Amino acid sequence: MRGILSGAFLLQALRISVPYVLAALGGVASERSGVINIALEGMLLVGAFGAAVGALASGSALAGLGAGVLAGVALAALYGLAVIRWRADQIVCGVAATLLALGATRYFLKVFYNSTSNSPRIPSTDGLGWAILVGAALLAALAEAGLRRTAIGLRLRAVGEHPEAARSVGVRVAPLRWLGVLLSGALAGLGGVWLAFDQHGFVANMSAGRGFIALAAMILGGWRPLGALGACLLFGGAEALQLRLQSSGMGLGAGTVQALPYLITIVALAVRGRASVAPRALGT
Repeated sequence: MRGILSGAFLLQALRISVPYVLAALGGVASERSGVINIALEGMLLVGAFGAAVGALASGSALAGLGAGVLAGVALAALYGLAVIRWRADQIVCGVAATLLALGATRYFLKVFYNSTSNSPRIPSTDGLGWAILVGAALLAALAEAGLRRTAIGLRLRAVGEHPEAARSVGVRVAPLRWLGVLLSGALAGLGGVWLAFDQHGFVANMSAGRGFIALAAMILGGWRPLGALGACLLFGGAEALQLRLQSSGMGLGAGTVQALPYLITIVALAVRGRASVAPRALGT
């Protein structure tokens, strides 16, 4: 237990937090525009799969990064078409998009690599993964400033709070909501790229609930980028602690230790979640 405040533990917590941070920032972009996005889990998963396929096909980590981001954007575009263009129920479509990602990645894993569990090992990322780690923190700061201090950020917030009022002064609601949803796909896809690079390949269902925890972090952070960043670091630290406890030989039950990050998520939402105020037009 003395190693919990060590540099290695803190670095591990930061590494684990990256996909949470990127997916949570994507959630902020979408939900600030008024579109509920519980499809983040699926976008993370297709991003990881796209990164593995791109890297294996080209032998380039950079190509894998581009393919992963494009895969996340593609699923976000499909989701946007359903909920913005056709005005379908956002919760139902979010669940459907995640289930589609789960099924499609397993199917194409079998088609491309004759496996239902994992892809071959991808080429070395040559430090690109750590560049994403640094970029995630910078993106949070830039997103906070962008939402508060730029015209497009203010308009994005306006259509999430009162779309009728925004429309009355000439702001086009649908394009801004498309922007929020597509940004969420790009950011969550980038989070999936990190997962694939960090684990040196794609593993079936490797998102493992991270998209849902990112949603919880976004709510806990009050739909603000820096708030979401802080919550993601909390959850990343909880997961790192879980891994440390599993290897400590303290005699704790495996199930109890593995439940720790989810338990902390539930407790944090119960304590703090009520104080978070959602955008008023969220889901309408």
